[in-house]
Amino acid sequence: MLIVRAAQENDLESLLALAAQVGTGMTSLKPDRAMLSKRLDVACASFASQIAPMRADYLFVMEDTSCNRLAGVCAIRAAVGLDEPFYNYRIGTVVHSSRELQIFTRMETLYLSNDLTGYTELCSLFLHPDYRNGNNGKLLSKSRLLFIAQFPHLFAEKVIAEMRGYQSAEGVSPFYEGLGRHFFKMDFSRADDLTSLGKKSFIAELMPSQPMYVAYLPQEAQQAIGKVHLNTAPARHMLEQEGLHFEGYVDIFDAGPVLQARISALRAMHESAVKIIDSAPSLLDVDPTASDSTTSDPSAMRPLLPASHPVLVSNTALAHFRIILSQTVASALSSLSTLSTDSIFLSAQEKNLLDCQTGDPVRTLPLNPKREAHA
Repeated sequence: MLIVRAAQENDLESLLALAAQVGTGMTSLKPDRAMLSKRLDVACASFASQIAPMRADYLFVMEDTSCNRLAGVCAIRAAVGLDEPFYNYRIGTVVHSSRELQIFTRMETLYLSNDLTGYTELCSLFLHPDYRNGNNGKLLSKSRLLFIAQFPHLFAEKVIAEMRGYQSAEGVSPFYEGLGRHFFKMDFSRADDLTSLGKKSFIAELMPSQPMYVAYLPQEAQQAIGKVHLNTAPARHMLEQEGLHFEGYVDIFDAGPVLQARISALRAMHESAVKIIDSAPSLLDVDPTASDSTTSDPSAMRPLLPASHPVLVSNTALAHFRIILSQTVASALSSLSTLSTDSIFLSAQEKNLLDCQTGDPVRTLPLNPKREAHA
């Protein structure tokens, strides 16, 4: 079974293996031992409340408990740009007009900006190719939003997510080749690596401070602005369903879109709820992956526990945060008359994974938005 949990110090080797498969374009997850080791130290201190809240970096891993293998990683940085500059391009508009010639033009421009400094960031999302099926990607990505809903006081008023920008099948960023290379005089991967290591002074030193006209860029570079990497498209769609949206900021290297939202507007803030684990009927301890054809009790059959409305369930412990996608939770409360809307029934396996017991509080969130409930 898959579980998303707080990262631990002994996850280093597995994280290195995951990071080695990411490729270029994700500056927050590089296969650098020293960098990942330092980040794990910060993450452990963050979950233990041993670091100032706005300096926290909450790193989560998805573990396949059937084989003790890490299947994915994601993170939340409480605030960006406090220790080093956080750059983006802001897409603007300049109007030129001549009354005498009766000419009126609107030109898109790119402004080098630090506007998003201090925002909370969703970052470092990567799912191993072997696990890119079913609801695994949703579980990994949305686990961060449920964490924010449980601990909103730890984060800024607004949250952002930098989406990986478009690259060709050969791994070439047309935006970088059309703009960045002229100023940085280095390959995209080199600029990407320097940024991931926190060496960002070259950006301000080498990039022009004046607005740049988009029309001056090659056509391929223009078309890449705000466009995501092929592998990132599902992640963008998912975050947009959760309340984030594009407001005209893009990455300075590959022009990937930056999605943002007020934390108070996130779906998880409105649709999640704290429930108490109730004593479970024996039918909930039946293996949810197989029907029990040997039982004589029809109520023990899986169809009475609808799986069409999967629910994210997390514990409420900051230091040992864990979240699962419940397959046996009785999401249709009316199917069991003894259920209270403030209670939830979990199987013994699920309680064990969450490190919870009957009577403990958990936070729940329907995996899909209400408008998708019947999809």
